[in-house]
Amino acid sequence: MNIIITGATGFVGRNLIPYLEGEFGISTVGRGEYCFDIAHKFDCVIHLAGKAHDLKKASNPEEYYEVNYELTKNLYDAFLRSDAKKFIFVSSVKAAADSVDGILTEDMVPSPQTDYGKSKLMAEEYIQAQPLPTGKQFYILRPCMIHGPGNKGNLNLLYQIVKKGIPYPLASFENKRSFLSVENLCFVIQKLIEKDVESGIYQVADDEALSTNDVVSILAESNGQKANLWHVSKLIIKFIAKMGNVLHLPLNTEKLNKLTENYVVRNQKLKAAIGEDLPLKTREGLALTAKSFLS
Repeated sequence: MNIIITGATGFVGRNLIPYLEGEFGISTVGRGEYCFDIAHKFDCVIHLAGKAHDLKKASNPEEYYEVNYELTKNLYDAFLRSDAKKFIFVSSVKAAADSVDGILTEDMVPSPQTDYGKSKLMAEEYIQAQPLPTGKQFYILRPCMIHGPGNKGNLNLLYQIVKKGIPYPLASFENKRSFLSVENLCFVIQKLIEKDVESGIYQVADDEALSTNDVVSILAESNGQKANLWHVSKLIIKFIAKMGNVLHLPLNTEKLNKLTENYVVRNQKLKAAIGEDLPLKTREGLALTAKSFLS
């Protein structure tokens, strides 16, 4: 089976290509070539490319719609015209919700609040709205926070703080968040290529949701340290965060909410569809990511 992958140089792409090599014929395509003629060449299209969520809010909102919606639309149109049988679009849980009360499931009505989430949702809705020719299948994947070797995101920043022995002062806040090992995501994509799975939207997450305190402990243990968790009063922390809004301190209300919010993602629909368990447990995956920071 021959596969074409967009976004091959991104974090997921750099992990996915070696994961699939040896099993499939792999080709990649650059952003300027998304509307290429894929007829008679490829059996499966994996669309990873997109504009990531800009936490610093410095991006032009139009860029999200140009990249996440327009380019996805054009590529999916090319897929529909081609002989390719499967289209895998890696979207995001942010297409469904920016915050979660309870547990996020696929049947909840989407209500994204950011241009990133809205542009991803527009692409999802376009894919679902097109008549699907017989013999073709599409899979819209909504991963939660992805991590793994080579990850340079918030987990790496948190690891650097833990490594220096700096206390984590938010231990009084108990929360639960879902994570996703990039190896589990690669496993899911391979199974969707190989198996006859019904088209649709599938959330992708590891099985267990963890608190930020759990994550700090895992990161510390990976470096042979004991987690330095400070249970400072919530009232004091919230007061400091409010002061941070005015004085532009490292901790403000928005950052506090991000560090302590709940965001639990249900993965049962996906596991039932592929009929297999994920290879990595949540804690194992985080430990592997943490150990990769050592090198």
